[in-house]
Amino acid sequence: MKALQINGLRNTQIVELARPVPAEGEVLLRIRYVGFCGSDLNTFRGKNALAKMPVVPGHEISARIESLGSGVPDELKPGQPVTVDPYTGCGHCAACLNERSNACEHNETLGVQRDGAMLEFICLPWQKVIPAEKLDEKAIALIEPMSVGFHAINRGNVSDIDTVMVIGCGMIGMGAIVRASMRGATVIAVDIDDEKLQLARTFGAKHVINSRTEDLHSLLADITGGMGPTKVVEAVGSSLTQHEAIEEVAFTGTVVFIGYAPSETSFLTKLFVQKELDIRGSRNAKPADFRAVIHYLQQTTCPVEKLISRTVKPEKAATALQEWDSSPGKVFRILVEF
Repeated sequence: MKALQINGLRNTQIVELARPVPAEGEVLLRIRYVGFCGSDLNTFRGKNALAKMPVVPGHEISARIESLGSGVPDELKPGQPVTVDPYTGCGHCAACLNERSNACEHNETLGVQRDGAMLEFICLPWQKVIPAEKLDEKAIALIEPMSVGFHAINRGNVSDIDTVMVIGCGMIGMGAIVRASMRGATVIAVDIDDEKLQLARTFGAKHVINSRTEDLHSLLADITGGMGPTKVVEAVGSSLTQHEAIEEVAFTGTVVFIGYAPSETSFLTKLFVQKELDIRGSRNAKPADFRAVIHYLQQTTCPVEKLISRTVKPEKAATALQEWDSSPGKVFRILVEF
């Protein structure tokens, strides 16, 4: 079968691998679409220290069940459209014992620490397979990245009385915007790209701010009556936006960091204490977040096509990666079709 493999710095190739056979408790999936995410781009750039090399990337998965090994529950059937929970916890670290295996100390994610789904067929334990009935196959490939944004809103305990600023309107930030607006919060989307900001309005943002061309602080003061947003979700991962999150959040507010900066970020901790902030990390997503995204996509007319920058065949995937590497700001998701 055909697979895309990243061999090293900006080095990819199409390789032939043996088609897998499902063992007991496994499901054989026929891959339909796989999304390229930021971790795949960083692996391509040689900046993903966690990636084992060479590696088959891909953990944003749309698939159909091809066949089943023995011992798989009856609710999983051949032909069923599914996505995949791509994270594997160790089962014995503090996070796993606390039923938060999404933050496992020894986590292995498909396409990073183990080969992913950028290929024609993959075998996985049935527990990792999540049915996604009545959804467009391309939409199914967007479930995982949106679920990361949904999880961040859960981590922030967002409710209808909150004003939530989401910094960064990529796929994950858009998921946070959707979930916060679904909970009735007033959402402020912040980015440096006007096209992404207009799309953020479509997905539930009441206010949008271009922090490159507009005065973020004064506009936030106008919107919030000088209080600042009660909750801030930082979905960029840069020192600048991390500082903005701490500086602009309201007193006694909550900051949720999804992105992490590639280099050290220094803070004067005065505001941590003076504002009595809750500062939280948010990593990956939990199965409940996947189900929430699936429910959202099933119940709404989500403009999925606006989130997909382009769809390519495996033979063109390397070129798509190179073009994304050259112009990262204009891409939401590139899907590879098998």
